[in-house]
Amino acid sequence: MSNSSASPVPAPRRTAVLLLAGLLLVACSMRSPITGVGPVLPLLQDDLRLSAAAAGALTSLPLVAFAASSLVVPRVAARLGARATLVLAMLLLTAGSAVRWVPGVVPLFAGTALLGIAIAVANVLMPALIRAEFPGRIPLLTSGYVVLMQVAGSLASGTTVPLAQSAAGGWRTALVVWAAPALLAAVLWLPLVRGRGGAGQAAPRTRTPWRSPLAWAVTAFMGTQSMLFYVLLSWLATIARDRSGLDATTSGVLLSELQVLGVVGSLLVPALAGRSVRRTRWVAVAATLSSAAGIVLLLLAPSLAVVAVGFIGLGGGGTVVLALAAISARAADGPTAAALSGMAQAVGYLAAAVGPVVFGALHEGTGGWVVPLAALAVVAVVQLVPAWTAHRDAVVEGVVEGVAGRDGDR
Repeated sequence: MSNSSASPVPAPRRTAVLLLAGLLLVACSMRSPITGVGPVLPLLQDDLRLSAAAAGALTSLPLVAFAASSLVVPRVAARLGARATLVLAMLLLTAGSAVRWVPGVVPLFAGTALLGIAIAVANVLMPALIRAEFPGRIPLLTSGYVVLMQVAGSLASGTTVPLAQSAAGGWRTALVVWAAPALLAAVLWLPLVRGRGGAGQAAPRTRTPWRSPLAWAVTAFMGTQSMLFYVLLSWLATIARDRSGLDATTSGVLLSELQVLGVVGSLLVPALAGRSVRRTRWVAVAATLSSAAGIVLLLLAPSLAVVAVGFIGLGGGGTVVLALAAISARAADGPTAAALSGMAQAVGYLAAAVGPVVFGALHEGTGGWVVPLAALAVVAVVQLVPAWTAHRDAVVEGVVEGVAGRDGDR
């Protein structure tokens, strides 16, 4: 695909291998320190005497950190270099995990906030680094890192409790081990921080593209798919128990189905879309329709919850890859991708943090799940608009040092 800016010079093979290995290790670090908390939350509450409200605040703290930090990341990366910034983020994630190992409520919350900020940096920079370092492999690498992120997160969910029961230090040790990939990624990338995109090299200071309609389309697509996923992650098991009559164990299996089929959807997207902008556009619409159909089916036919969650999982897994790939593909260059990523993820994770709260409030206010699910179906249908417009054959041009940007045809 052509681009309005000059193509980056490919990195030497050895550097490219180290970059790729580092990116994959970062992907393994981006969810597991968070998803490991839920399963040990009862142990954590008993040990620290946390109230239900405090426990809820702990689980939502990383999302708040994501939203609050995302807009700052491109400025830091412009000053330090993208590679160096990501190395510092992985070291911060390791430090935050270590702080959580210290006994007490304050270290637990402080460490969680630190690693939330670190993961926010990774969230923003991964699409930008893929755009800058591997511009010809955006869909494939985006799918790969999303799948690794999902698999590592699921692995943390499934193994943290057994580890907490067997390891010295209990749940603290079970949580700190998930910082290992981050530390390894930082060590692996240290020799690369003075290369292209590393420390000591001036980078363009690209403004957040608030005035770009295309940037807002990408942001809306990221925001809607994030809201759908985190609402269902928070409430699906309860909905299945209340409306479908499933027991707690089967409801948990349904939640696992959502995540496993999300991985399948994430793997299918690159194969279906290829490198064609036109095909990617239609795949985005199809994935969105799959999510919408599953939510409507969950609303109208609770007894078919297993089928409904299958549609939602496939669609949601596809849309998260497409949303992240759109950040890379719609940006004219690496610094613009970082600015666009900061914008899309700040808004997206704000929606992710607010969505479950609003959904729960609708349930409490109406005394049932019909109105909340109907509202969620409306969000899924509305997502069709940014699914189409975010994948048009154009790029967001960066606004650098007062020079006006534009959306240009590719």
